[in-house]
Amino acid sequence: MKQFFIGSLLLLILILSGCSSSPNINIEVSEPFFMQKDKATLFKVAISENNNALTDLKVTADFSMKNMDHGQYQTTLQEEKDGIYSGNIELPMAGDWEIFITAEKGSKVTEEVLEYEVKEPEGAALINGDWITEKDLEFYLFINKLHIAISRSQDEQTYKGNALNEAMAYWDAQEKMNEDRNQLLTQIIRLRSMAYLSIEKGHEATKEEVSSELEKVKEQYNQFDIAKKMIQEYGDQRFWEKQEKQYELIVLSQKVQQDLIEKVKKENPDVNEQEIYYLAQKQYEELLVSQVNSLKIEFF
Repeated sequence: MKQFFIGSLLLLILILSGCSSSPNINIEVSEPFFMQKDKATLFKVAISENNNALTDLKVTADFSMKNMDHGQYQTTLQEEKDGIYSGNIELPMAGDWEIFITAEKGSKVTEEVLEYEVKEPEGAALINGDWITEKDLEFYLFINKLHIAISRSQDEQTYKGNALNEAMAYWDAQEKMNEDRNQLLTQIIRLRSMAYLSIEKGHEATKEEVSSELEKVKEQYNQFDIAKKMIQEYGDQRFWEKQEKQYELIVLSQKVQQDLIEKVKKENPDVNEQEIYYLAQKQYEELLVSQVNSLKIEFF
């Protein structure tokens, strides 16, 4: 019996020495991840020792709910870059989860349990950590409908016969396109991207500038009965509160446009105004693509 006990103790010591967590090794979730129904999401951890990234590890993650029995969910993590390991995991629900991380290199095995609150996404997309919410999409949907309705009313007063039918068919197509969620997301991402760039360049949108732009657009909407009716149905206060936030972004993006116009004028002193605006717009679109590519954007 004594011999059996000693043998078991030695075996336990061997197991513990092979599966230990060095106090100098740090494992942490490197970026937020979310539960998406019937869809896998990307899980990432950063692994380091004495603040130095650990590379070439074999890493697995086992998920189990902290206070409920929903079984275990495992994923193998692949190294993305130095010390960052990622893998897809599909979880059944949001809540508090325990994540058992195993990292191996040769005969050395490190294990650590992380506690993490997995949340549901707060919107349709994340852009540099800022959510694009369902309310954002709803507002863009309404704004597009509003502008289409205004254009319809103008065309109804301008055209007759076949020309009017063609115009109405065009706006019917625009309304259908407006229902495309990806189109709405693209609009939001374009504007926010250039607003971020404007801030990076040191610009700001003052209250006076935003108020001035809002007054201009109010005057434009007040010219059309359909616009006044739709805004009233949407809710005047709600609409203009949303528009104020929107025009902060618009003012910021306009400052990037103005920078480009000044740059083009300086580089092309003999070019006419129309050509200047054309060249500036072309550079704006190129800058937009570059800016969007530089941002971290996730869709849900």
